[in-house]
Amino acid sequence: MARMHSRKKGKSGRKRPKSKKTPKWLDVDKAEVEELMLNMAKEGVPPSKIGLVLRDKHGIPAVRTIIGMPIAKFLKKNKVGSEYPEDFLELLKRAVRMNKHLKKRKKDTHTRTKYRHVVSKILRLAKYYERKGAIPKGWKYDPDQVELLVK
Repeated sequence: MARMHSRKKGKSGRKRPKSKKTPKWLDVDKAEVEELMLNMAKEGVPPSKIGLVLRDKHGIPAVRTIIGMPIAKFLKKNKVGSEYPEDFLELLKRAVRMNKHLKKRKKDTHTRTKYRHVVSKILRLAKYYERKGAIPKGWKYDPDQVELLVK
């Protein structure tokens, strides 16, 4: 798939396990995995990092095959996840950092252009998440409000 603001096509990325079933060699209980995930989420670890820790330290190739749902959905079901999706929050954090940078350095045209690209991605993603019901209806991007939201 092509990149959004460049003319490049990215090929790299993680290859998921082909099987949709839990591997036979995996000897981990569903309850044990759920407990690990809840403990990490209470410490403030985001869902993507939880998946990496479970894969690298505990040898769990795909959590979805064990618990039957994605990590973020499981955390939201147990009222531990954040109100906004993780990718959306990361874009908002990037926009806040860039905006602070631009307030100090007004002539940085390269960062200003990239800031506009990030805001464009935020608006596009917000439209999608509004349709899906992941963020409140009528959500608007306001740099000052976003800065409060990210903190």
